[in-house]
Amino acid sequence: MRIVITPRSFGKNNAEAFELLEKNGFEVVRNEKGSIYTEEEMIQLVKDADAVIAGVDPLNERVLSAAPKLKIIAKYGVGLDNIDLDYCKAHDIQVEITRGANSAAVADFAFALMLGLARRMVEIDKGCRAGDWSKKESLDVFGKKLGVLGLGAIGKGVVRRASGFDMDIYGYDVFRDDDFIHQYQINFTSVEEIFRECDFISIHLPLLKETEHLVDEKLLATAKKNLILINTARGGIVDEDALYRALKNKEIYGAGIDAFECEPASQSPLLELDNVILGSHCAASTQGAVDKMTSMATANVINYFKEKGLI
Repeated sequence: MRIVITPRSFGKNNAEAFELLEKNGFEVVRNEKGSIYTEEEMIQLVKDADAVIAGVDPLNERVLSAAPKLKIIAKYGVGLDNIDLDYCKAHDIQVEITRGANSAAVADFAFALMLGLARRMVEIDKGCRAGDWSKKESLDVFGKKLGVLGLGAIGKGVVRRASGFDMDIYGYDVFRDDDFIHQYQINFTSVEEIFRECDFISIHLPLLKETEHLVDEKLLATAKKNLILINTARGGIVDEDALYRALKNKEIYGAGIDAFECEPASQSPLLELDNVILGSHCAASTQGAVDKMTSMATANVINYFKEKGLI
């Protein structure tokens, strides 16, 4: 049996996962490219695959239709927007996620972006290295208003961190966890009110038809001038052109972006701006999260084949 593993960090800290897969009869195909695969490259990789451990590489209908032997996709993470779930359901391809494996890491990163932008840490560091010892006024975080779009595991993690900064927390989700809302005294409200009221907004929603370009020019126009927007979820949730204009025209204060509509983001206009901190979709890349995602994805594959009596 053949398994294709696309995430570059898979097994980075420990080779046991590779050894375990090989011990269970898998021929392991690793990512030798060192970057995200294109659609054409994925078509060639999966044509003889029985299983895929997938990152953010494309697994749309065109790719999946080239993989007649494929039985399971084990997502290295939780976001499924790069996988055609309807095709998988119609063709009996199992899809699994590593629920909870990276939620703490992403929440840490989101909060780090808030602090870094509010206190202009990158700008101050660059100036200091160049001999600029001037005092740069920045924004307070403690006691300010934070809006969290999406109160799943990661969003809840951000809320917990914000509670230590005595922030006034606003939240939005399609599901309502009343116990959590009560525990952290969350103002559970609409996206529109969050943009009108909050000083910081952190996005933790899935990318769906309903959330694509949810953050657009109209919504950004209602925000405070000192808004700091954080997106560690999926790039398509934010209209990057609208965000670029808002940042360039100083209509909002700053943005921390770890997910782009097109990755790698070599052509994004956001690269031009100084009032942003950009990430290479690396919020989940801590040693602990990588190890958890590796072990969980491996277990998801092996357990599936064992349950089917194939190993």
